[in-house]
Amino acid sequence: MDPGEPAGPGEPVGPSADRRSVPTPRGTAWVDLTVPSVPPAGLLVLGHGAGGDVTAADLSALRSAASRAAVAVALVTQPYRVAGRRAPAPAHHLDEAWRAVVTEAVAGFTPAPPLIVGGRSSGARVACRTAAAVHADAVVALAFPLHPPGRPERTRVDELDTGRPTLVVNGDRDPFGVPPPAAGRDVVIRPGERHDLRVDPAGTADVVVDWLVRHGWAGR
Repeated sequence: MDPGEPAGPGEPVGPSADRRSVPTPRGTAWVDLTVPSVPPAGLLVLGHGAGGDVTAADLSALRSAASRAAVAVALVTQPYRVAGRRAPAPAHHLDEAWRAVVTEAVAGFTPAPPLIVGGRSSGARVACRTAAAVHADAVVALAFPLHPPGRPERTRVDELDTGRPTLVVNGDRDPFGVPPPAAGRDVVIRPGERHDLRVDPAGTADVVVDWLVRHGWAGR
């Protein structure tokens, strides 16, 4: 687990009405799917942080805001969390499970809407690493952990070179650092926020939805 990543409850969040179990090569994942009442302008697939779950404040707020903007939203619980483990699986296991879940999510729509992948912290890293493999149109990275706290020399900035339009939203007090902007990468720094982005989750969600609207992947 990344130090400072908010831990979730002892067991993953329980089943909900729109939860689906998805088999992956690394075990069963959960997908909580919200579909708008109109044809979706985009499909946003989001992963959780290393020790947390899909009830994180920023993910919950983004799900609500994006759903109101005609975006289908899939919140993905990785197999290790479904199994009740808090310590994350190795990166290549996370990526393999994620690819299977995203493929399944896209297959549920005909025609398939534009695909935006993302998540918070560890989930953002997974989405960045696999964006090309799942043929994503864009990436949304919340609280991207640029480096371990106090270790700026161990940068992960290369993971943000997704080859797709990428939005990064980080707090200015995040001990994991703030990625720099670059060609194809928009970086929004939220004042007063740390790694958990808990101060103003609705404001963070609005930043993301506004970006999706500008690209034509959400409506108003």
